[in-house]
Amino acid sequence: MLLALATLLILFVYGMISGSRINGEFWVASAVIALAVATIITLIGAVFRWIRRPRNFAKALFGLACVVTAIALFYAEEDLRGNWAWNRFKREWEAKGEHFKVSELAPKPVPDDQNFALTPLLFSTYGSMIDKTGHEIEPRNTNVVPRLNLEIYRTNDYSGGGTNGNWAKGTLTDLGGWQQYYRTPATNGKSGAVVYEFPISAQPQAPAQDVLLALSKYDATLEELRLASKMPYSRFPLEYEKEDPAMILLPHLAKLKQTALFLTLRSIAELQAGKTDQAAADVQLGCYVTQASETEPFFICQLVRMAMFNAILQPVYEGLAEHKWSDAQLAVIDKDFAKFDFLAAYRRSISGEAAETAEFIAYIERTRKISPIFLNLFGHGQGAPFPAPVLDAFCFVSPSGWFRQNQISISELYVRDVASVVNVEQQRVSPTLADAVQAGLNETVAHPTPYTMAQHFLLSPAGNNWFSRKHVAADKFAYFQTAVNLARTAIALERFKLAHGNYPDSLNVLAPEFIQALPNDIIGGQPLKYRRTKDSFVLYSVGWNEKDDGGVAAFTSNDAAGSEIRKTGAPDPEHGDWVWSYPGK
Repeated sequence: MLLALATLLILFVYGMISGSRINGEFWVASAVIALAVATIITLIGAVFRWIRRPRNFAKALFGLACVVTAIALFYAEEDLRGNWAWNRFKREWEAKGEHFKVSELAPKPVPDDQNFALTPLLFSTYGSMIDKTGHEIEPRNTNVVPRLNLEIYRTNDYSGGGTNGNWAKGTLTDLGGWQQYYRTPATNGKSGAVVYEFPISAQPQAPAQDVLLALSKYDATLEELRLASKMPYSRFPLEYEKEDPAMILLPHLAKLKQTALFLTLRSIAELQAGKTDQAAADVQLGCYVTQASETEPFFICQLVRMAMFNAILQPVYEGLAEHKWSDAQLAVIDKDFAKFDFLAAYRRSISGEAAETAEFIAYIERTRKISPIFLNLFGHGQGAPFPAPVLDAFCFVSPSGWFRQNQISISELYVRDVASVVNVEQQRVSPTLADAVQAGLNETVAHPTPYTMAQHFLLSPAGNNWFSRKHVAADKFAYFQTAVNLARTAIALERFKLAHGNYPDSLNVLAPEFIQALPNDIIGGQPLKYRRTKDSFVLYSVGWNEKDDGGVAAFTSNDAAGSEIRKTGAPDPEHGDWVWSYPGK
């Protein structure tokens, strides 16, 4: 009682001194703490009095020995069982071609003098952080200045620009906004002086000409990039053997994406200026840059590649919509597009996730602490049922065998369940199976066991891992592979029109003269839907909902609930059809 009262008094004085608000909740918390303190000390005193008796002391030693032995046996049994199960799992799946070390999934080495990624221009994008052997540089090498800086925006000003087109919505780019953006001066923050960051003409020209003049600022860099693209290989020297795989740096991705956006705007301006040969060359260069990180086994690399492809697809779409490409140019573009296989990229990403996660769990076992940076990137957001300190405590007391069991459960999720959603050989994706796998993952995450804790803190829906979101991320890859297939079919249709004067009544006449083989709809495996209209055509996939909506695309909007097909906003890959059509005249 005295201890309880003393504790309450201490808490009261602390509250008064610190200015804490004295309310009912404070006194309830204080009473609970006081009771806990009194109870613990009382129990310690009782045990101490009991153990002072000679006979009880011997019993206590024997009981303690039994407890220690039981704990040791438990740890030994869990370690043996976990190690045996993990080794068996690895043997089974390695026999099927899987790997559980990131270094074993690294792209094969290529000759340095034939490597696009090691050319001086490309090396400058990451050379301050990683050397040519892939090892991280600490401290950073400030002598390396990034030279591949094809920025289409003014410094710290990304609010301007024109109305960019969107092939999924059937819209074209308005270069008038970009013209105004480049002709508007910026204000120097230090001196207050008005400066033009891009070259401009004395008087406004046609929008396309003014945009090309502004982008001519980078002509020398672009020519060096074009020369570098003659290299037959591309392998960036990443640190695949890093002890903590979550900390492998990927500094090249931002500049590659920036380059794709630059080439997109430049090729659209060239098309509108009637410079179709230059536009075709820039599209081809954009495809090369997009493929530069193709073989990297990291999910984020493939997400960036899809964003780059989506950008470089827009000038191709606009040239087709306005019939500006020649047959020879279209044949080259189709050859480049045929190299894109985002379903294979999905499969590669899954293997990479399995290996990266398995190695990360082993890293946690060694350190007995979860990396805060990894949690920030891929783990907990608000609403996660277990905070990081609880997970750190769990890691500290867990037997090594539990780490092996977690490696099994999360690797099995990737290589068995998630992988089954996509059939690379048949070029098929199953939305139904993807949703079933996602539902199973959500259930596991919601009710973790000691063997599935890794799924909880790495794949919680509250986190930032793409595989923890809708449809185990398969819908995104399916959408962009469909974009490839729609574009290649549209190219074949345009080549047919150039040869015969109009579009065909059926897709069957296109192969093999205008396309080697017609791609099927990867959702369901049936032929892509096609109908000829008066002056054009509508080409589409049934989309993620596996339902033929008649060639009507869906977009995010604030429509009233219950609206089946949404009409405004950004493209929504989960609803409606995935459509390729041209703006009405």
